[in-house]
Amino acid sequence: MELRAIIDLDLHGLGVEEAQTKIENAIKSAGSGVYRIRCIHGFHGGTRIKDMIRREFGFGLEPKVKSIRPGENEGITELILRE
Repeated sequence: MELRAIIDLDLHGLGVEEAQTKIENAIKSAGSGVYRIRCIHGFHGGTRIKDMIRREFGFGLEPKVKSIRPGENEGITELILRE
């Protein structure tokens, strides 16, 4: 079994609802070794997915998500599951 500390989710080309479902499934299936989910949503097509991530998973709405941080560029948002 492969343990990964960071899960990369490519959300390009997905609608907001599809992206939300994919993120929810990743959170549910994340084992104890996973401390970060990197959501790669891009930024040229607008901010709908980025906004959804902050709205649906921020502010303590998802107990497993401790914080949300910007990624290496504005097309990435990272969900921090543990420090």
